[in-house]
Amino acid sequence: MADHAHVFTVFTATYNRAHTLRRVYDSLFAQTFRDFEWVVVDDGSTDDTEALVQAWAAQAPFPVRFFRQAHRHKKAAFNLGVRQARAELFLALDSDDSMPPDALAILHQAWLDIPAERRGQYASVTGLCARPDGTIVGDRYPRDVMDSTPVEAYFGMDVRGEKFGFTRTELLARFPFPEHIEGFVPESVVWWAIARAGYRSRFINRVVRHYEDSADSISRAPVRDTAPGLYLLAHEMLSHHLRYFVRRPTTFLLAAARHVRFGLHLGREGRRAACPQGLRKPGAILLCTVMAPLGGFLYLRDRYRGA
Repeated sequence: MADHAHVFTVFTATYNRAHTLRRVYDSLFAQTFRDFEWVVVDDGSTDDTEALVQAWAAQAPFPVRFFRQAHRHKKAAFNLGVRQARAELFLALDSDDSMPPDALAILHQAWLDIPAERRGQYASVTGLCARPDGTIVGDRYPRDVMDSTPVEAYFGMDVRGEKFGFTRTELLARFPFPEHIEGFVPESVVWWAIARAGYRSRFINRVVRHYEDSADSISRAPVRDTAPGLYLLAHEMLSHHLRYFVRRPTTFLLAAARHVRFGLHLGREGRRAACPQGLRKPGAILLCTVMAPLGGFLYLRDRYRGA
């Protein structure tokens, strides 16, 4: 830890969220574990986000560091936050969410529970999210403490739903978000790449984030903003994880349909060049061929709806 100024960097990317950031700040103020910094990257907001954060920085009992960039989406803000982080462990808390007061303490203890000589083999510790009413988002893990990878948890164990935790900062610097992909890029692209490099994760059945479903969430974003990232995600699934097809056939069939659907969007708009080209595995090609009618139908439906 001598090379790091803090144990945690709590990172928040924000875009015109001055009305929700108080929730983040208050939850950080209430943390029982205090060795952290808060890094805020403003992705070109036009509201009073900067003045608000700078006012908190002047009075907060923890370091608050503010950075501003032109509007380049969360992936670019995330990469900037990683480059500016001064802590060993990095966690991204969305600009409309919060953590229970013991969240950082829980995550830190889970990290310390991994023997020191083995921590270099681990990328992250990940826990659960809960809604404001206390109900768990998605599935719990099969065991209260489990060592595996995000790939195995999702494809092999069918653990679904929003999760939350930290990742070692040095690994995020080695596996950045692809900024050349326009718009939204799913976080799974990064987590799966780290897992394929051989790093494990510790999963715990403890709530470490309170999740808010916002009206401007990515699920409501226009297809133009999401098509490149969702095409990339489908391409990653079909290119690298097809061995899980027997366990999750529907997941891969739908991924093939999305590969066709969003590939058609990108081709029509001349944006295909920035994304991975083609599929090499015969099984992936076969799936896309089988699902081409559905993918084509969804594409035409998007066009009909004016997407």
